[in-house]
Amino acid sequence: MMETSVLAKGELKTTGEPFHVHKLVMTDLADIQRLQAFVKASLDHSEYLQPLTTEEFESILSGNGFMIGTFVNQDLIAFRAMMVPGVEHPEHLGMEIGLKEEDFTKLIHSEISVVHPDYRGNGLQRYMGNLVMANVDRECFRYVATTVAPFNIASLKDKLALGMEIVALIETYNGKMRYVLFRDFLSDDKPSTNDVRTVDMGKTETQQHLLEAGYRGVSIQDNAGTYAVTYQR
Repeated sequence: MMETSVLAKGELKTTGEPFHVHKLVMTDLADIQRLQAFVKASLDHSEYLQPLTTEEFESILSGNGFMIGTFVNQDLIAFRAMMVPGVEHPEHLGMEIGLKEEDFTKLIHSEISVVHPDYRGNGLQRYMGNLVMANVDRECFRYVATTVAPFNIASLKDKLALGMEIVALIETYNGKMRYVLFRDFLSDDKPSTNDVRTVDMGKTETQQHLLEAGYRGVSIQDNAGTYAVTYQR
């Protein structure tokens, strides 16, 4: 770890160990990739994690976004990335969330977030999520968007808790279904509505029809292991 200014510090809930959070730099790349590979290999559903390539990490660390890392002593135990996609990027989410092309440059992507298995249960994903949202330059970026796999419950809860809403359900990443979640930093007020629908998470077409009709997914529910999404407009 190259020493950079500390963004935040605290103590782990599970052990009381102190941790500190820094912005990551290019010299952290090997540790970042090592942790990403280890976490992906440890997942029960490895397809839920869409890993970033070396080129994508290098682009972010070169200034096309930013990354933060959580450390215990000198060991990287978690990180979270935000990426500025070029307007020609094949996976730019501007079109999926209904932006005009001239507004594509105002969008930043919330990218990968990983936590070492030994340090789960400490709320680090949410903790880092709040930090990256607070560190987005809102003079430059009005919108944030991301993709999450259906039934990746922890990640969906994380994004919804950060003020994002489901705005699309699409096939991407070579045929994988993904929710697209979105937040407009200038329109964070959620209007009250009585037009509410709750749909089983596995009913893809029903959800797509609701989204095409202007509904947005605002919460998820667990009913004895069966998950549903609540939509409103």
